[in-house]
Amino acid sequence: MASRIFPSSAEVSRFAAGLRIQGKVVGALLMRELHTRYGRDNVGYLWMFLEPMTLASAVSLLHAGSKSHNGSDISMVPFVMIGYSIFIMFRGMVGRAEGALESNMPLLYHRSVTIFDMLFARALLEGAGTFVTYIVLITFAVIFNIADPPARLLDIILGVGLMFWFSFSVAMIICALTHENRLAGRLVHPMLYILMPLSGAFFQLSWVPLPYQNWLWWSPMVQIFEELRYGQFDSATDKFVNLPYIVAWCLLLSYAGLVSIKIVRRHVHLN
Repeated sequence: MASRIFPSSAEVSRFAAGLRIQGKVVGALLMRELHTRYGRDNVGYLWMFLEPMTLASAVSLLHAGSKSHNGSDISMVPFVMIGYSIFIMFRGMVGRAEGALESNMPLLYHRSVTIFDMLFARALLEGAGTFVTYIVLITFAVIFNIADPPARLLDIILGVGLMFWFSFSVAMIICALTHENRLAGRLVHPMLYILMPLSGAFFQLSWVPLPYQNWLWWSPMVQIFEELRYGQFDSATDKFVNLPYIVAWCLLLSYAGLVSIKIVRRHVHLN
């Protein structure tokens, strides 16, 4: 008897039902995280956008008097806006992954809630906040004539999506590594500050002399920021962007992250 290639309608229905359940779980966890982190007092949930917007605005204002690089359309205000706003996404996801399991341990009493769900809900919150921050800031910059509209919007969306994927994958690994490991937990935040100047958020590879340019090219984060700037600026180039290389890194980190949280779940004992 020939083996089936495509799943049966019953299997598809069970998969769709399971997907709907997990979607509801993630939605509930997202609302819980919103209420726990920001509450309903004062500006409430708006702080989800105002917090990263305040930080990104302050950094951008420091470069308000800077001129365009080499006479191109790459002015420093939008350059810093897109760089710092999207780096906040990475920093928020990875930084909050440390200790995420301990603070949400009671949720695992519910059979439908997994470590993946908890981390994914947090990642959606960070991703939405930082992306809205970028949209609002660049809109005001265009209105006040200190920045041009994005030259290639689809490339910006692609870059944000890749950064979300990359950040979430790293967050899963960090969550597993820092569970009951205080030393690893203490190293996360210092490493994020060390990584900031090396991430590509505040420089282009074309500005970096050899051989450092070749060394930095191997970083998937640097290439993702190159893709983001290619989307933002008309004169930017994508010659340093290798999409299959970035996707390969994200796939590898995703697999490592999923295996890591699966292993650590076996060592989580609920009293």
